[in-house]
Order: sequence, then C-alpha cells, then structure tokens
Amino acid sequence: MPPPAPSNLGYTPPDGGWGWAVVLGSFISIGFSYAFPKSLTIYYKEIQEYFSTSYSEIAWVSSIMLAAMYAGGPISSILVNRYGSRPVVIIGGVMVGIGMVASSFATTIMHLYICVGIIGGFGLAFNLQPALTIIGKYFQAKRPIANGLAMAGSPVFLSTLAPLNQFLFDRFGWRGAFLILGGVVTNCCVAGSLMRPIKVKPQISSGTAANGDASDKEDNTTAKRPAKKTGCMNRVNQFIDLSLFKHRGYLIYIVGNVVMFFGFFAPVVFLAPYAKHMQVDEYSAALLLSIFALVDMFARPLTGLLANTPWVRPRIQYFFSFSVAYNGLCHAMCPFATGYEGLVVYAVFFGVAFGMVCALLFEVLMDLVGAERFSSAVGLATILECAPVLLGPPISGALVDLSHDYKNMYYACGVMMFVPGVFLFVMNYYNYKWLAQEEKERGRKQEVEKGAMEELREIRSDTENQTDETLA
Repeated sequence: MPPPAPSNLGYTPPDGGWGWAVVLGSFISIGFSYAFPKSLTIYYKEIQEYFSTSYSEIAWVSSIMLAAMYAGGPISSILVNRYGSRPVVIIGGVMVGIGMVASSFATTIMHLYICVGIIGGFGLAFNLQPALTIIGKYFQAKRPIANGLAMAGSPVFLSTLAPLNQFLFDRFGWRGAFLILGGVVTNCCVAGSLMRPIKVKPQISSGTAANGDASDKEDNTTAKRPAKKTGCMNRVNQFIDLSLFKHRGYLIYIVGNVVMFFGFFAPVVFLAPYAKHMQVDEYSAALLLSIFALVDMFARPLTGLLANTPWVRPRIQYFFSFSVAYNGLCHAMCPFATGYEGLVVYAVFFGVAFGMVCALLFEVLMDLVGAERFSSAVGLATILECAPVLLGPPISGALVDLSHDYKNMYYACGVMMFVPGVFLFVMNYYNYKWLAQEEKERGRKQEVEKGAMEELREIRSDTENQTDETLA
C-alpha cells in the first residue's frame, strides 16, 4: 500500500493545541453548511401549498443551495489561498444571514431560489471549504480524528435544527422562522474568528511534495514567489492548481463522486416527506431526521477513529469505497420498510452509512493529493460535483411526481450509490497496483543510473591511472 501524499507545509503541524479550537470552529461551519439545507425540508410541504408548486419545484430550493455551495468551491479556494480561512468564513456567515432574512419577504418561489438558494448557497461555500482546508494545516498524525470530529457538526446541527424548525414554524410560520434563522446562522462568523492562521518562521524545503508544489498562503510559511508570466494557464495555476487533472487517483475520485452525488442528498431531503406520505404525523416525521442525525453524529467521529488505526489508514480508499456501496444497499432496502418502525430502522442504518461517507469524503481526498494541494483539489471537486448535487433531488422529485410513490426514488438512489462504490473499489485496486509498478520501475531506473555512474567513475579512474603511468 503506498503511503499518503506528504503535506510539505514547510513545518510540522502541531496536532493539537489551538488546533482543537480550530476543529470547534470547523465543527460549527461544517454543521451549518451541510445541515442547514437539509433542515429546511421541514417547511417544504407548507411552502409547496402556499405557492401551489410541485414536489420537484420545491426540491429545487435545497438543490440550488447545495449546488451553489459546491459551485462556489473554486472561488472559495482562491480567496482562502489569498486571504486565509478566517475572513472568508466570516463573510460567508454574513451572506447566509442576509439571504435568509431576505427570503422571509419572498412572494414567489423564484425569490426563494435566489435568496435561499444562490445567496445562501454561496455563503455556505465560504464556510465549508475554508473549514476543511485549515484542519490539514493544524493536523497530520491525528488528521482523520480531527476530520471526523469536525464533520460531526452536520448531524449535531441537523438533530438540533430539525425540531427547532418545527417549533419556529408552529409559533411564527415559515416567514418568521426564516427571519429568525437568518440571525441564528450568523454564528458562522464566531466560528470563523476561531480559525487563527498558523504563524511560524519560513523554512526552505529541499524539494516539492510527491503529488504537488508548495504554495499556500494560509499559514504564511513560504516566501512569496515572483509570478511567472509565461501564459494564461500559468496565471490560472497561481490561484488554483489545474495540474490535478493529471493526477490519476484524483480523477478516479472525481468520477466516482460525481455519479455518487446524484443519489447522495435526495434520500435525506425526502425522508420527512416520505414519512408524511405514509400517514406519519409531522413531529414523528421530524423525529426521523433527529434519529438519523443522532446516529450520524456518533458514526462520524467513530469512523475517524477507525480510519486512524494502523490497519485501516493505509487502506482508507477501500474503506471509503465500502461506505459508498453500503449507502446504496441501505436505500435499496428502504422500500421494504413498513410502518413507522421500519422507517426508524432505516434511519438508523442510513445514519451509520451517511456518517461513514461524510467522515471519509475529504480525508481520502487529502490522502490522495496532500494537504498542500487540498485547497485547490476540493475547490475543483466541488465545482464538478455541483451538477449532480443540483439535479439529484429534482430528478428524484420528478420520479415521485410521475409514479406518485417514493419507492422508485429510493431504488434509483440505491443504484446511484452502489455502482460508484464498486467502481471506486476496483479502480483504487488497479491504481495502487499501477503505483507499485511505477515505483518499481523508478527503482530500476535509479539502479541503472547508479550503475552507469559507477562504471563512468571507474572508466575515468582507469583513464587517469593510465595517463599518470604514461607521464611517469
């Protein structure tokens, strides 16, 4: 098994200290980024009736919000590389707050698309990517645990926001609830203030990382290099590393994830509506999200602990592949659940599967490309993943509209998760095999070059001896 990509940050990450405060800030930012769009599904049925829209039309609200969050990844990466994580997260918190307050005055569904979807989505993008990036600056040996704890913010916030949203709706209606949520979400600014950049003395590195170049201004650890004005691509690469598209492991990761995201969020988005469709009362339907989130909450840090063990960490790509396929199996079995008890069992198994994927999703990417290139890698990944994130829930909603049943939607999501899981497992096996062969080939070449150099030295030595004898 090849070792993970080196970080090459020019310093040794502290693996603790203020890093745990950074994990807390990331916990809050990631919690809002992932849980907020899902928790809004509580209002779907009422907003649908208010604006007289279909299932697929109302599903576009969360889809646009998630897609904008992913599409804003490259912009967020550029800003993080330029200014650091702290100011970007604070600006993102302000944007989400403004979007939610403005949406409370919406008169058409299009207003929700713009305020909640676009403005709020880009604000969440400025929260998510910096929170993921800065963990790699503070942690190396304990990075899977730190990532697992930070990613646990999503289920913790979802389990809190789901009943809170139901309470706010009952007391103030969806408009008043959106206005209050606009103030709640500005706590992302507090999270951003915890993301203090590391300030250490610059070190001159002897070389570059195995998978990339050394250049990140998050920590102020490398001297500013003069820009090379040799072409448009080089100028672009100063902001975001496009050479990642030549990285075989990264391309495998991207292909698997793009397909996976078509069925990743829809089961969560439609869990409460599905329960209501089965004649479950509103509070019990909201409780399903809380159960799912509670299980997910414990699954993420436990997955991080397991991923940090000596046996699993070298094989973390396989572990991720299994978790994706396991999600698919859970969704495929959901239609066989009968009654509210069956949905509770599904929510438990789904919470475990979802937590495993979320805890490993960005850790395996950092394992592939290294912490130094992670900011660019996650930015490029999110822009490519925004299309399936945008289209997945509306396509699922269209399936519900056509069949008037949720079962076909869950079957489809199961296939869209299981197939990428198998693909990632097989392709990672061959990628590891190819890497081992390439490593052997490099070793052989080095041996040949070393032998050639020794022969050359011997020839030179013999020539010098003959010359000395002739002169003597």
